[in-house]
Amino acid sequence: MANVLSRNVLVLNQNYEPLSVCSVRRAVLMMFLGKAEMIEKHDGVVVRSVRSHFSVPSVVRLDAYTRIPRKHIILSRKNIIKRDGGRCMYCGTSDGPMTVDHVVPKRFGGTESWENLVAACMSCNNKKGNRTPEQAGLKLLKKPHRPNHIMFIQHFLGVADNRWRPYLFLGEN
Repeated sequence: MANVLSRNVLVLNQNYEPLSVCSVRRAVLMMFLGKAEMIEKHDGVVVRSVRSHFSVPSVVRLDAYTRIPRKHIILSRKNIIKRDGGRCMYCGTSDGPMTVDHVVPKRFGGTESWENLVAACMSCNNKKGNRTPEQAGLKLLKKPHRPNHIMFIQHFLGVADNRWRPYLFLGEN
């Protein structure tokens, strides 16, 4: 039972915009208090009480629009590597340990920012050294960018249930 209550539930704002992820326990409480409605449920999974039973939600929608300031995703080595899918942004490999590389090195005015940091394998990082990719004969596979909250849910938390895909703009299965 405790395992079911700790599953992830996608929370949508009243306008169906993805807001966050919460536990089944929290989602059921919001529904019980009339603050949210179930949009998608886990097939056949229920939570039972002494007198009744509830379908376990997969996606809930808030009844009232909630204005929430955008959360800033912390710039960290772990989050850079997650944003880049654990792949080297120079050669595309996902084998071996990853490091974080400054696209424009600090000595050339490069900053500690989402737009200047990428995941790199040890080989490419050593080959690039303290030079720009052009100087080292390397090319970025993707331009680095700051992730938004929808990307955070998609890639950082993962899609726990395929029923989330349309709400996270990922299309059908």
